[in-house]
Amino acid sequence: MRTEPRPTAPTGGQEPTRAAPVPSSSPTGGRGGSDVPAAVSDPAVSVPAAPDPAVSVPTAAPDPAAGRAADETLEDYTLRFAPRSYRRWTPMVVATTALGGIAYMADFSIGAGIGLAHGTGNALAAILLAAAVIFVTGFPLAYYGARYNIDLDLITRGSGFGYYGSVLTSVIFASFTFIFFALEGSIMAQGLKLGLGLPLWLGYLVSTLMVIPLVAYGMKALSKLQVWTTPVWLLLMVAPLAYLVARDPGTVDRFLSYGGTSGGGGLGAGPVLLGAGVCLSLIAQIGEQIDYLRFMPPRTDANRRAWWTAVVTAGPGWVVLGALKQVIGAFLAVYILAEAGPAAATEPIRQFTGAFEVMMPSWAVVPLAVALVVISQIKINVTNAYSGSLAWTNSYTRATRHYPGRMVFVLVNLGFALVLMEADMFSFLNSVLGFYSNCAIAWIVTVATDIMVNKYLLKLSPQAPEFRRGMLYPVNPVGLVSFVAASGLSIALYFHALGDTLQPYSPVAAALIAFVLTPLTAAVTRGRYYLRRTSDGIDAPYLDPDGNPSAATFACHVCGQEFERPDLAACAAHDAVVCSLCLSTDKAGEHVLPATPAPAPERAPAPAAR
Repeated sequence: MRTEPRPTAPTGGQEPTRAAPVPSSSPTGGRGGSDVPAAVSDPAVSVPAAPDPAVSVPTAAPDPAAGRAADETLEDYTLRFAPRSYRRWTPMVVATTALGGIAYMADFSIGAGIGLAHGTGNALAAILLAAAVIFVTGFPLAYYGARYNIDLDLITRGSGFGYYGSVLTSVIFASFTFIFFALEGSIMAQGLKLGLGLPLWLGYLVSTLMVIPLVAYGMKALSKLQVWTTPVWLLLMVAPLAYLVARDPGTVDRFLSYGGTSGGGGLGAGPVLLGAGVCLSLIAQIGEQIDYLRFMPPRTDANRRAWWTAVVTAGPGWVVLGALKQVIGAFLAVYILAEAGPAAATEPIRQFTGAFEVMMPSWAVVPLAVALVVISQIKINVTNAYSGSLAWTNSYTRATRHYPGRMVFVLVNLGFALVLMEADMFSFLNSVLGFYSNCAIAWIVTVATDIMVNKYLLKLSPQAPEFRRGMLYPVNPVGLVSFVAASGLSIALYFHALGDTLQPYSPVAAALIAFVLTPLTAAVTRGRYYLRRTSDGIDAPYLDPDGNPSAATFACHVCGQEFERPDLAACAAHDAVVCSLCLSTDKAGEHVLPATPAPAPERAPAPAAR
């Protein structure tokens, strides 16, 4: 049962009803607005009350193309707010599903590469530093994704980048997913070669094709996969390590005293920052976590503790498990170094083969190691393929105003990943991640700073996130200037443009420049480029009394389907409402609200009665 009246399209040629404005805060919070905004009726565009049931009111025929586009998004809610009616999972199920994607093996390779190159002390310091940065920047993003039920791209739009400005960051996030898909696929191919004798090129192809059926069905299928496979994965990862340390405690001492191949062995700012830069390439992983956290149930007094536990654990808390895996990777690499050599010691399949050999009969070693690698690869690469398809779809639909379907971009993302695998990206892994981390750090720090500083401290940015076309400016200089400056200068440092001495400091430069420029640009522009308008024209509360997005439903005038209140805006051409996807695909812009509400015309006074 709907809690708000369902709006209808106007009769042909009939002048839309104009409602008087309600004196309350805007649905998007306004500049420096409250975190619990209410709706405002636009004096130029408004939604009428429920029609008289005794009067037949003809409605506009839904657009078939728009209807098909809407149908394709209902499983995973690409490009849009995830409605309460779909979010039926408990906080624990959502958290378990989100953490299932942390099963990737890349952490073992990253930790091994840093540890072997710079020594254990520098590696541990680098891992700890990167984890602290990732946790602090990931917290506000995870909160916004879970509280307002939108993905990181939609958060980015309203956090300093604008409607089209965040296309750039969507492409960066999409590249993150196929880079790490390629990395995980390479690791799986190494396992298939060791266990089944498959050539690497065929292993790359198998690891790519096997995820397509799983990722096609969105959150419902992924939640089941992650919940059921997580216990097996944990057992296979933790058991050999625990047995190895218990059997030979001296392995810990040898690991802690390892000095690395770069010489010295003591702590140094350069090695620590170089290692942290590689680890910080994973900062964009929070985007994949939010792709699951957006399906969190509403936060209420009854579930508050479970809700916060799930958000912190599966949001920024993913990095705790990630950092632990990096340390384990460095430990296992040092353990097998003498036998395997420095090149093979960074391969997770060789690391766990060496660990299983200590506790298992020889016939079980390879099958167990391959099983661990395959389970890990499937768990993470369904997430990489899923999140990548969302990011590509977001970018393409806004740029072209055409929605081709999410599965098209599943195949596009996998195609890019397969090319990287065939190019043997595993052999130059740290170089790829070190370069990429500069862009990722600049983006995430910019958005996190906008939320923490511009929204809550300076109150220059609206607290409630906005993502709908027409409500935002196409480009907001706050985020775009900060991101371009931070990433550009840090990449120049990374490629030695300012000398060898400053090269290790490129990730620090990316973070500091983004952190300083984001509030500075907001102050200079006085926050004027966040909201193109402060009213979406719907006279119904945007949030419920608990501060959660409203569950009231309305019918979209264009596609004919019903959507919840946050996913709609009033139509500029008709006395009705339009969903966010139909606004995105509106090529002519006829449904998009004007930049500012037009003043109501003044009526001449009625003549005196005679």
